[in-house]
Amino acid sequence: MALFGSGGTVFTILLISRLLENSLLNAEVKEGEILPPTIHRLMKGYNKYLRPFFDNGPVTVGMSLDIASIDTISEINMDYTATIFLRQRWTDERLVFEGNKSLSLDGRLVELLWVPDTFIVDSKKSFLHDITVENRLIRIFPNGTVLYALRITTTVACNMDLTKYPMDKQTCTLQLESWGYNINDVMFYWTRGNESVSGLDTLQLAQYTVEDHYTSVSEAIYETGHYPKLVFHFELKRSILYFILETYVPSSLLVVLSWVSFWISLSSVPARICIGVTTVLTMTTLMMGARTSLPNANCFIKAIDVYLGICFSFIFGALIEYAVAHFCTLTHYDAHMLMYGHQMHDFDEEMNGIVTTISRHHNMLKRRKEQTSAASPSAPASAELALSPSSPTGSEPKPEAAPPRRTNWCLTVLATIRKFLSYLTCCRVDNPHHIDNYSRVTFPLSFVMVNLLYWTYYLYF
Repeated sequence: MALFGSGGTVFTILLISRLLENSLLNAEVKEGEILPPTIHRLMKGYNKYLRPFFDNGPVTVGMSLDIASIDTISEINMDYTATIFLRQRWTDERLVFEGNKSLSLDGRLVELLWVPDTFIVDSKKSFLHDITVENRLIRIFPNGTVLYALRITTTVACNMDLTKYPMDKQTCTLQLESWGYNINDVMFYWTRGNESVSGLDTLQLAQYTVEDHYTSVSEAIYETGHYPKLVFHFELKRSILYFILETYVPSSLLVVLSWVSFWISLSSVPARICIGVTTVLTMTTLMMGARTSLPNANCFIKAIDVYLGICFSFIFGALIEYAVAHFCTLTHYDAHMLMYGHQMHDFDEEMNGIVTTISRHHNMLKRRKEQTSAASPSAPASAELALSPSSPTGSEPKPEAAPPRRTNWCLTVLATIRKFLSYLTCCRVDNPHHIDNYSRVTFPLSFVMVNLLYWTYYLYF
């Protein structure tokens, strides 16, 4: 019985081993039905969790890029979205086979191979295209070289300096690194140097033109070690024509429109106020619209903000010019009225004195005539002719001075202030209407000079 029991145990073990062997053979048959014989031989004993040359130094991975499109470049988010074809090439000694033709495999077989753990450093979001299938390519060459290509759309951060916006140039990068393998395990290199990146010459961007691009190789240093790193640099220059037509020309025309008030009479208060206020409000709206497509960062004083501020200052200055000219007109008129009032006062006093003198002479002659008629009725009438209004006697009393009239103290104060300010100013304006004449020349010349300085600085410095 004991012998029978031990024999039964051995038989059970042999039966289980036979079943496992048959299941493995069936799996190999099914796998062989999927894979071609060459690939089946290559995959036999292949471990995708171990990198090539595991004990013989790092594996070198060559990179190349094809830029299919750059969809958007956002100044608000400071990033760009691009669709790229990323090609990686390395050699795996375990995949060497006999023959002179390469093997192009289905992209889904990448799950059976070791591939580099490459990632895009500054990527905010990325995805692999999968219509109609995942856009992957696997090609194995007889010497064991593997070509692995992907079609990726990624949004990558790009630090921008907007101080010269919209006359700025931005340099953005696309950085590729290995996530887990350091430089002792994997080494990256560009397959053809600067020519490893193609497709930029045929790109048509909305606001930019690609001026230059180049590649570089470096190392990323982290706390966990040194990792291989490839960097692609490309320089973008913004097209300024759109901003000239959209912002610069309208703002300049608003400044010219504000100068129209210099040719309108100072007495036309509603017309000049309407032009000044309308241009100020329109310029404010234009400034707000220009900022909607830009980041609200206080650290950026952009070139377009400087120009809009200059235009707003000239428009506001034209409005202030009318206020000054109108004020000078009022003070000039009040001063003239004050002088005219003093002259009329002196003239009235003089006329009152003459009338008073004539009246007193007439009364005196009348009294003397009555006295003479009472004393000697036959007195010669020539006595009446002895006295005339033009030759009063020395005993005649002098006329009393008329009491001074009260002057307008407000007009006196305004005239005094205006006289004081005229000594402080460099140019004394005798006629307030000359302020408009000066403004017709100084405002355009100043605006032209400021424009020359502005464009020279931002275009050449």
